Amino acid sequence: MFIKTQFSIKDLENLSGVKAHTIRIWEKRYNLLEPDRTNTNIRKYDLINLKKLLNVTFLYNEGYKISKIASFKEEEITKLINSLAEKNKEDYALQAFKTSMFDFDHHLFTKTFNALKKEKTFRELFYDVFIPLLNEIGLLWQTGTIDPSHERFISELIKQKIILNISDIQQERTKKEVPAFALYLPYEEIHEIGLLFANYEIISAGFNTVYLGTNIPVESLRYILKHYDEITFLSYFTVKPDTESVYDYAKRFNAEIKTDKTMKLWLMGSKIQQVVPAKLPDNVTVLLSMQELNSKLKRLK
Repeated sequence: MFIKTQFSIKDLENLSGVKAHTIRIWEKRYNLLEPDRTNTNIRKYDLINLKKLLNVTFLYNEGYKISKIASFKEEEITKLINSLAEKNKEDYALQAFKTSMFDFDHHLFTKTFNALKKEKTFRELFYDVFIPLLNEIGLLWQTGTIDPSHERFISELIKQKIILNISDIQQERTKKEVPAFALYLPYEEIHEIGLLFANYEIISAGFNTVYLGTNIPVESLRYILKHYDEITFLSYFTVKPDTESVYDYAKRFNAEIKTDKTMKLWLMGSKIQQVVPAKLPDNVTVLLSMQELNSKLKRLK
């Protein structure tokens, strides 16, 4: 499998937040980066250049002048970043997680995560660090700045942390409870982090769930109703469904899930952000954020 190890100056701009024009100035004036050149004189940067720029950007955003940063040796930059990491944990963590993504470095990811866990609850960590990281990674993937392999690597690590925290809560439960929610992703949808964290929030709120996971056709949901007379379905739409509208999906859901009671369907994710709730069936609820989900859960207690 081809893994992206060379980056254009536009890629560096997307990854660091520093304009390409500024990168060129830093490169020319301070010899900050050492790109290769194509036969047509186009700059190409390797992973070493990328990681150096991420480090430099972190120090620059902390108030250091670029002329001062350029005078530091590599070991001085590393030492300074480690000392500043104690003061600005979130910015450092974002930079460290991106570095771990490009190096496929599980150790760096875990080290950074464990440092954050000393200061934050898992929920705080997810909202303050993982959500901004995932939003940025989504944009980088869409612009072709990173490979799908990079996105999948970091996503899988985040998923593991959510699953571990769900498991911790479930192990504390001593009483068997009837599930209140069935969570699933629509057919051919594989982006699972949003659904997993919704599962974490629902379980944290004291409700039991049936977690079905990815790639679930609507007709398969009927089998849940063989076991439970009443349950709320929750799905998370990121890129699917793409062959029908959310409105048509909701109608098809109701046509497939035929019982004496109308089953509730809660919808979350990027694809439902522009949906008009009034155009949906009465049993379908749109939740635009995790905060809205939490508010809804509180009202159910």
